[in-house]
Amino acid sequence: MDEGFDVDVVVVGAGPAGSAAAMVLARAGRNVVLLERGPFPGSKNMYGGVVYGRILDGLVPNWFDEAPIQRWVTRRSTMVMTDQQALTVDFRTEAWGHPPYNGATAYRPDFDAWLADKAVEAGAMLVTSTTAIGLLTDADGAVVGVRTDRPDGDLRAPIVVACDGVNSFLAKEAGLHHHQGSEHYTLGAKETLALPKEVIDERFGVRGRHGVDIEILGGTGGIPGGGFVYTNLDSVSVGVVVSLDGLSAQQQRPEDLIAELKAHPAIAPLVDGAELKEYSAHLIPEGGYDAMPQLSTAGMLVAGDAAGMCLAAGIWLEGVNFAIGAGALAAEVAVDALADGDVSAARLSAYADALAETFVLADHRKLRRAPELVLSERVQQRYPNLLCDIAESIFTVTNPEPKLGMAKLLRRAAKANGLKFRDLGRDAVRGWRAFG
Repeated sequence: MDEGFDVDVVVVGAGPAGSAAAMVLARAGRNVVLLERGPFPGSKNMYGGVVYGRILDGLVPNWFDEAPIQRWVTRRSTMVMTDQQALTVDFRTEAWGHPPYNGATAYRPDFDAWLADKAVEAGAMLVTSTTAIGLLTDADGAVVGVRTDRPDGDLRAPIVVACDGVNSFLAKEAGLHHHQGSEHYTLGAKETLALPKEVIDERFGVRGRHGVDIEILGGTGGIPGGGFVYTNLDSVSVGVVVSLDGLSAQQQRPEDLIAELKAHPAIAPLVDGAELKEYSAHLIPEGGYDAMPQLSTAGMLVAGDAAGMCLAAGIWLEGVNFAIGAGALAAEVAVDALADGDVSAARLSAYADALAETFVLADHRKLRRAPELVLSERVQQRYPNLLCDIAESIFTVTNPEPKLGMAKLLRRAAKANGLKFRDLGRDAVRGWRAFG
């Protein structure tokens, strides 16, 4: 470490990205400080979703034996709903209930604290209740550390890894964010509802540590977005993820949307009698690949939500795995750059190049058109009505009238929902380009 620096690397934010980065850096023998503004890692987070742990296999072997998960997701349902209808595609497999597992529900405060402990075990120094309030730069504008809200709290380091969340003031101060419009963000809001484990098992049709993940299109009061229901051991998470602009335009409160979702005929029996334990809300970067900031500059790398690494593509709704992957790779690039004695912008640009060869950027780039399609008016409003109307027509017995053919049912439902066949064809092409 050069003279004048306090540590080799400052990692800001002890979420999944920051803890993964600090762990890899410490294991490489680097002197790293992990800053967390909350009293403990995860204290500022809400979470109502699923952790996909494959990326952990290489960082914490057999992580599934010790990570604080709630349930292993063995049943994945995709539901489209109108005010009074719901059509669900339900998939379950026993394979996801055995090592190495696929996904798990988890409470972020527990999961984040566990992952940060792994970084500390590797030799990282965790400093909590400390906010990085700005960047330190040299005469050439290169980042050389951070200012904190502690007295005499400047921390000088040749590299800063910014994992400071969706608002990432550090990335903005460094001039890396070029897509700051509200259209690139959604608001996630959830309630955690207490229910006895045996009641959850019976209502959701699972046993032991098996769990259910229900992703919902519709049910958001006409605001672009969707809903979700996840099972924990003795609670159920119910919530919505909605367009920030749409929420503002309709002057709706997210808790009212959750109340409407809980009252829906498809959801109400699942949460009947549950007791509210927690309500929380959080901004989510859903702009995808085209809304990501520049990922590095001289002396600085950006990962996780700070880099917009949340894949919201309708079919796939992931974030923690991308954060961990990006944080670990940022650390690897930092280790090599420090060894070379070169932390210039050109040298650290290797981070984005390396990410492009992994699932982190490859998946985001492949699905770059998906957010625009998924949040479009037809997908959000008309297609749920179309699909539910077709399903209702198919299963409605019309005796003594003869049954209509599928073509007639489709034409009738399309007309009723203001859809033309050219709309269907155009969106089918868009869907193929987005997901094909």
